[in-house]
Amino acid sequence: METVFNEKTLRMASFFGMLVWMGAWEYGFKRKKRVDSTFKRWLNNLGMVAISNLLLQSGVIMLPVSFAAYTQSRGMGLFSQINPPVWAEWIAALVILDFIIYLQHILFHFVPVLWRLHQVHHSDLDIDVTTAIRFHPVEIIISLFIKLTAVAAFGFPPGAVLLFEIVLNATAMFNHANIYIPAGADRFIRGILITPDMHRVHHSVIMKESNTNFGFCLSLWDRLCGTYTAQPGAGHDGMTIGLGYVRKHKSLIQLLIMPFLKEGSVTNKSH
Repeated sequence: METVFNEKTLRMASFFGMLVWMGAWEYGFKRKKRVDSTFKRWLNNLGMVAISNLLLQSGVIMLPVSFAAYTQSRGMGLFSQINPPVWAEWIAALVILDFIIYLQHILFHFVPVLWRLHQVHHSDLDIDVTTAIRFHPVEIIISLFIKLTAVAAFGFPPGAVLLFEIVLNATAMFNHANIYIPAGADRFIRGILITPDMHRVHHSVIMKESNTNFGFCLSLWDRLCGTYTAQPGAGHDGMTIGLGYVRKHKSLIQLLIMPFLKEGSVTNKSH
């Protein structure tokens, strides 16, 4: 019970800490002018994450950290067989999980049934810290099972899985934030991590640009796999964010049913 409590406390603290930090940064040093109502967007985006958390906390599905403890106690996974040093386990867990999330992101763009869900994330007309949590609950559940499969296959340490979840959440909120970072600092940071300017390209209305920069934490994968785009063609001030076929604000209910409507059948290759 104490472990679960500590996990929830750490994750909640990191979530609200990053939300407040990035929100304050956006308020003081905004990178791009907004086109949609901030209040409505934040209400919808926070509503999406609230619904997802209610589903995940229902107890029906085991969460990654608890599942990692379960698999480790039963000697499951590759790491349990080769028994590497603890430090190597932790580093490998963070790197492998980040690569899996990168691959998962690509799948959600190019598998039509998955794109129907993922388009909810891309339908945001602006991009800011709350866009990082704008995911359809069904996509969250699918992503969870992908992570659980990885945990079972590799036998990641529970602590490493918890750290990854916190880092993933924090870096996603950072690289979605509508914040200004000087060009020199941006070039330095994106040598390792995804920066807001780098990830903003991924939310371009031009799908040739949107189908690049899939990473959430490490910038390494996009560079190695040939999916890296340095800057949007129109520049950050001139680029349009969102989807070509969704140019009006969507309510929370509309976002939830969006994957099941006719427009949800449009693939990202056709725009």
